[in-house]
Amino acid sequence: MRGIGMSGTRNLTARPQPISALEPFFASNLIGYEGFTPQDEPFILHLGSGDSTIPVELAVRGNRRQLCVDFSSTAVKLMKERHAEYGIEWRLMDVRDMKGIDDASVDVAFDKGTLDAMIHGSPWSPPQEVRHNTSAYLREDGGRFLHVTFRQPHFMTPLLNPEGLWTMHRQVFGDNTDSFDYYGYLMRKLPIENTQNPETGGVTDAQGTYCGK
Repeated sequence: MRGIGMSGTRNLTARPQPISALEPFFASNLIGYEGFTPQDEPFILHLGSGDSTIPVELAVRGNRRQLCVDFSSTAVKLMKERHAEYGIEWRLMDVRDMKGIDDASVDVAFDKGTLDAMIHGSPWSPPQEVRHNTSAYLREDGGRFLHVTFRQPHFMTPLLNPEGLWTMHRQVFGDNTDSFDYYGYLMRKLPIENTQNPETGGVTDAQGTYCGK
């Protein structure tokens, strides 16, 4: 998985470089969000990080508590060696079986493209193994899942939230070219008492408009 428009820098004292089109997404949902700023030291889990430089860009901004997991030993070894000075942990791990990560230990889980790569079969009725929900690893009191995808919302919304366990907020990104838009989701766990309520678990857009289930 590669970062979108990311620029790698090795100088910890350098001024942070822009995270390109994802900057507004991180600014509103992580870097600039109360309780999740670098000063708050959130524990960030990158799912299928590959050779993405997003963790490095976040480290330059002050996010030191980051764990990057990937099933490629080559990618893990490369990133450990390339960015050793940032204090980021890279670990060989399959995101479908994350042994060694305690339940409710993660403040922020981030995925860009990993779930997309795992989707197969019909987009209207994906295989059960694709419906894995990362909620077990997130903090009960405000843990958040940030997901970026090129797939259309009418496919991804029921896949990401088949059992109504999350509140979902969607943002649309583009670069003003003829390329396809892509979508950023902020997902937060619902209290147990709300998961059976048919009025919860829907999607809102960047303006707060309810977009349905």
